[in-house]
Amino acid sequence: MHYPIPVNPQEIVDLRQQPINEEMIAAAIAGVVQIARSKGQSLDDLTAEVLADDSLLDRDARRWLSDIVVQAWQSLPHQ
Repeated sequence: MHYPIPVNPQEIVDLRQQPINEEMIAAAIAGVVQIARSKGQSLDDLTAEVLADDSLLDRDARRWLSDIVVQAWQSLPHQ
């Protein structure tokens, strides 16, 4: 199944209706990166958000996700 990269926050929320798999997660991460860029956020801004303490992920998981976001940011073309 092919998931388009979300272009707005609502499309990311709508992904919750889909079965969770690697492709859907990759599309969501790519969407977050592209939405952050469209809002003028820097990579530092986005990683700070990912690393911010929350009740969903522990510190190690946030660090791991931050590394993935950095990889996505560097590999996705700027639009």
